[in-house]
Amino acid sequence: MKNAPDKTQSQDSTSSAEAQGLGRLLGVIAHEIKNPLSTIKVNLRLIDEELQIGSIGDEQRLARARRKLSIIDKETSRLEQILDNFLRYADQTQPHLIETDLNDVVDDIIDFYMPQAAVHSITLRKFLHNKPAICLLDAGMLKQAILNLLINAQQAIIASGEIMVRTSVEGKFAKLQISDTGKGIQPEKLNNLFEPYQSSRPDGSGLGLATVKKIIDAHNGNISVFSEPDKGTAFTISLPLKV
Repeated sequence: MKNAPDKTQSQDSTSSAEAQGLGRLLGVIAHEIKNPLSTIKVNLRLIDEELQIGSIGDEQRLARARRKLSIIDKETSRLEQILDNFLRYADQTQPHLIETDLNDVVDDIIDFYMPQAAVHSITLRKFLHNKPAICLLDAGMLKQAILNLLINAQQAIIASGEIMVRTSVEGKFAKLQISDTGKGIQPEKLNNLFEPYQSSRPDGSGLGLATVKKIIDAHNGNISVFSEPDKGTAFTISLPLKV
């Protein structure tokens, strides 16, 4: 007779794997933070030199100092974004699931995101299912996942384009699809797209899509992606309907 699996050992193994993953993530975050901090330090030193006594009346020096302050502002915003992304991904809070119409959640986040889409010359279109799609949802967490996908689509669009948001019901599942007319994703990058540390952008943390998947997994759903280079990308989320 085989011995029953040791539950404690299994839990220890899972905890160890999570700790290793978090440790690796911290290393990546530390590296990401180091770059903007270095830029900030250099520009602060240069501003100090520009504003030495005797330079106050020199408009050219003041203009250079203002440009450096603009760089610092940009880099501190990037630091804030890196830390926000990390905290969202590392958050161990369990979703508070209640009966919610997926259409209502999508409507709310689209209203929130619409002004940002306009600023980036993006036409945002929505096509919602004509009947309620009731699921067990944590509306706040799901809105964060949808917002991440909208921002991801925005960053994929070079100058102007469209983002389409659709909801539907298929069998026992509610579907949410977010598609764009952006630059698409290279086929070799699709397999690892939802893993942490993966980013197609030099300044990306690689945590946006990983956070999306983590949230969808916590809702007992799944997410898939279809993309064609130079044509666009579509993310499809499936969530179980409330029976």
